[in-house]
Amino acid sequence: MSIKGLDVSKFQGEVDWERVKAAGYQFAMLRAGYGFSTVDEQFRRNASECSRIGLPFGAYWFCYAVSPEAAVQEADGCINTISGYQLDYPVCYDIEQASADYAAGQGVQYTPGLARQLVQSFCDRVESYGYFAMFYSNRNFLDTYLGEALAARYALWYARYTDTFDGTDCGMWQYTSQGSVPGISGNVDLDLSYVDYPSVIRSAGLNHLTGNAPSPVPPQQYITYVIQPGDTLSGIAARFGTTVSALASLNHISDPDKIYAGATIRVPETASATKTYTIRPGDTLSGIAARFGTTVSAIAALNGISDPDRIYAGTTIKIP
Repeated sequence: MSIKGLDVSKFQGEVDWERVKAAGYQFAMLRAGYGFSTVDEQFRRNASECSRIGLPFGAYWFCYAVSPEAAVQEADGCINTISGYQLDYPVCYDIEQASADYAAGQGVQYTPGLARQLVQSFCDRVESYGYFAMFYSNRNFLDTYLGEALAARYALWYARYTDTFDGTDCGMWQYTSQGSVPGISGNVDLDLSYVDYPSVIRSAGLNHLTGNAPSPVPPQQYITYVIQPGDTLSGIAARFGTTVSALASLNHISDPDKIYAGATIRVPETASATKTYTIRPGDTLSGIAARFGTTVSAIAALNGISDPDRIYAGTTIKIP
């Protein structure tokens, strides 16, 4: 059995979904977003149109996580984005070389262990909200980082652009990125599903298809902080006037001794109203302001800094 489908994102623009369905396509995978909580510009329109015309769809979220904790945060952003729609197909984590390249730019090198942890963290979090979890990857990334074992635990959406399927154990195969579909301008990815996911998902009572939508992830009162090389959770807690246990709970950190430079963590807003930060070599006041979500002028005023271009490593400043 193979079911004819396609996947789209904002790069396909405004899709004429009635023409897509009339051309014989039986399902769609829609990019819901990427990273911490960035929603794809076309997702809500695409999801609403597919719902209106009765075209079954699932969703995928692109991985920019650099730690398992960040992958959980991405899953939360995904669930908040999709929870208002009924998905007959899986919720998928898209992890590929661009994910690894982004992490490298943040100073974090992917290893097979880390890549597998990211998939597990995202998919487990999705499952905890009652959705059917899947991950997407291609042959090279599977061989380099993920291996074959994950596909025995989570459904795999497999990308390999050839005319003939190679027999990889997967639920879906993305076989081209240069498809031509009525109702869509330009190239589009085309897929075959080897599993009747709507039946599987309904039979398992997943994706809240009975009408009991999940509660959105509770809004948190927090600020964000980008972990720096050499940081410890206890040091971050002391800097912000909070506790290690509060940080671990808010960020789903199971081992406080394992945090990753470049990862963004959440800090309770109930922490000390005036925070402090010790300037590190290479810091700029504009960079510190961006990291803490404030402005150069606000930091300068609070600390009596007359020349924002002259700051000194080792100095502790207050953050408004």
